[in-house]
Amino acid sequence: MAVESTDLIDRRSVVKMVVGFAVAAVFVYFLGRVVGWSEILAALGRADPRWVVVGCLATCGYLLAWTKTWQVVLDAGGIRVGYRRLVPTYLAATFANYTTPFGQAGGEPFIAYVLAADTDASYEESLASVSTADLLNLLPFFTFAGLGLAALAVTGTVPPGARSILAGLAAIAIGIPGLVYAAWRRRDLVTRLLMGVVGPVAARIDRIEAAAVRARIDGFYDHVARIADEPRDLAVGLVFSYLGWACFAAPLYFAGLALGFTISPLLVVFLVPASSLAGAVPTPGGLGAVSTALVALLVALTPMGAGSAAAVALLYRAMSYVFALLVAGPTALYVTARV
Repeated sequence: MAVESTDLIDRRSVVKMVVGFAVAAVFVYFLGRVVGWSEILAALGRADPRWVVVGCLATCGYLLAWTKTWQVVLDAGGIRVGYRRLVPTYLAATFANYTTPFGQAGGEPFIAYVLAADTDASYEESLASVSTADLLNLLPFFTFAGLGLAALAVTGTVPPGARSILAGLAAIAIGIPGLVYAAWRRRDLVTRLLMGVVGPVAARIDRIEAAAVRARIDGFYDHVARIADEPRDLAVGLVFSYLGWACFAAPLYFAGLALGFTISPLLVVFLVPASSLAGAVPTPGGLGAVSTALVALLVALTPMGAGSAAAVALLYRAMSYVFALLVAGPTALYVTARV
């Protein structure tokens, strides 16, 4: 199935991407202005390249592990895709997530489209598999954040300035699973709400058929149920989800070592999900905002000064985000041409 690349990346998406990176550049610029670019650059100039390489390898590890999570979930839903074939597809989805504001919402439809084009699966089956894999990846997020919170609570090192972040993590930990459970248990209500929006639109636009939309919603729920009936496969997928999250957090630890700091692993597993909350801002991959949040947390929870904390944060993001973009970018072009 071949489509023009402009179907996947239209002009509006490109404009949003450019604006998002411009906003992110402003974040990074003012971070450097406040902390002091000379101090940050001097610290980065002393970075041990060996630990930087190890951090980049950890980034490759999370990309490969989460690809395996997706493959296991796809297999549970009856979609057979070879691992080697799925790797570039997952990297393309990662590129879509990391380059568009609120990218996670755009990445899932993109990868579902590519999977549907690459396999015999329908779009609804692909989207259900992708959504389930993403939900599995949320469990390590909560687990690692919980471990870090527990460690901070035991040591009594939670500063007042970090309490809003703790509240945000707690709200996500309770709210997202609650919403997912409610959406699953009240399938009829969700369907009625969606059709209440689609119905009036379909009445005015000939290209949208309410019956077809209803069939797609039902197909999505049916495929999620099919995946849920394979608990063994889901358990295997969860193992790779945890492995991926460990690799995702590891570059922060290695960034510290590269600059001469040893950050406690328990603190690392708190800092990564806590700073990820800043990814909700409308910049690609939370660029700029995540670094700023991480600097504030490092200064509050470690003996680091602002300059050292900023250097660690920027090096971490270079290894875990920028390097991932460099790996995934060419692959995204390849996948776009392939489908």
